[in-house]
Formats: sequence, C-alpha cells, structure tokens
Amino acid sequence: MTTAEKPDAALGAYARGLADELGCRFADRRRETLAGLARKYPDAASGILVAGPQGLRFAADGAEPLFYHPSMAQIRVKRLLEGGGDALVEASGVRRGDVVVDCTAGLGADALVLSYAAGADGNVTAIEASRILFMIVREGLKSYESGMPELDEAMRRVNVMHGEHLQALRVMQDCSADIVYFDPMFAKPVLGSASLRPLRAYAEDRSLAAEAIAEARRVARRAVVLKDHKTSGEFERHGFRRVRTSYSAVDYGVIGIQ
Repeated sequence: MTTAEKPDAALGAYARGLADELGCRFADRRRETLAGLARKYPDAASGILVAGPQGLRFAADGAEPLFYHPSMAQIRVKRLLEGGGDALVEASGVRRGDVVVDCTAGLGADALVLSYAAGADGNVTAIEASRILFMIVREGLKSYESGMPELDEAMRRVNVMHGEHLQALRVMQDCSADIVYFDPMFAKPVLGSASLRPLRAYAEDRSLAAEAIAEARRVARRAVVLKDHKTSGEFERHGFRRVRTSYSAVDYGVIGIQ
C-alpha cells in the first residue's frame, strides 16, 4: 500500500503513481495514523510506503522503517574529495570513465561511491532484487539533497535497475563493463553497522551462484570484485584473490580478467 504523509495534492498524485507502478492500493491518509491504516486495510499488513516531503519511507510491522540516506557513502566521498582513499575504490581499481555494474545495490552506498570515482564520463548500473528497496533507492538517488554538489551529481548518475542480477547479467553483452561488483548480504552480520540493520529485513538474502560469477567474468573487461565478511568462504569458493584485508570485518577479493 502507498499513502501520502499529509493532505498535499502533489504528494498524493506522486503516491498514486507509485501505487500504480507497484500494482498495490493507494490510500488517502488524511489524518490517519499508519496503525489506523493497517487496521482499516488488511492488505497493509505487508507494509505501507509513505510519500513525504523528505522522500519515501517504508513501514512494516515488526521491522525498522526503511528510507533512503547516503549514510557512510557521504563520508567516503568527502574523504575522496579531500584526497584520501577508499577501500572499495582501491580494491576495484575503478577509474574515470569506467562502466561499472553493481549487482547487489542494497541502499546504493557502494554504487554512489563508484559513481563518484567513475566521474561524469563513467556509467554505474546498480541492480536490486527487492522491488520496494529498488523503488526507495531509485527515488532517493533522484531527489536527495546532501549539500555536497559532487555527491548529488554522483547520485543522479546512478542507473538503478530492478531485477535478479543473474538474469540481468545474462542479457549483457560480452566485455560490456569494466568492473562487475558483488556485495551480497553477509550471512554473518557486521556488528555495530546500524545503517544496515533495517536493510536486512527487506533485502534479498542468498548466496552467490557460481553461474553469476561466470556471467560476471564474461561481462567484465577488467575485474570482478567481491566484498564479503572476512570469515566467509566465498572468496575461495569462487576463486577470488583477496586484495585488501584489514582489522575490519570486511575483505575484498578480485578476479582479474586477462
């Protein structure tokens, strides 16, 4: 179900359009609480997408609300602007003008950093399997104002695509991207990562398939990159060479394309 946060004609029309796209009910909220909407409309039990002046928010019973925010990507891009480094940028070797496919978009933080690194001449496509997450990130990247022009420009350049990454990779041409990137939902959560807690309730949670890696190797011109928990066996299982390891819980692995 979708609804608008307050009785505003433009927000109402926007929420109706999202409901049409999702194929779900639109409810005129007026002054009703979300709990009241859930009682009034049984199909709202699966969650309510709220359109408000600050963007979209998805609320489902028993889960933390989900909304778009660049989170740590904002700090990472600021660090790059100041001449510092970034673990993903260094591990992937992304350069200005690169074409990048992020197969597991999540809330889009890594896609945003990759977009900044690839620059105005680059192209970053972020694929997300969860339809509600895809919509929140797509709309957030189009409208969020961070106060950092370079960050906002990088947001607008990200092309967010809804679908399963394996199916998406299958229809891509050989050697059509410089880098293909995977950041699957860690089987073992990273403790203390508050920004990822709401995401775990909505993101698709599954292991990487060998076929997806094979398709990524076909599509990539330069590298396939994997980010995962350092205790994960996925690096060895899929033939990734660990290129960056530290005291953090996260490692990066690369399959170089000859």
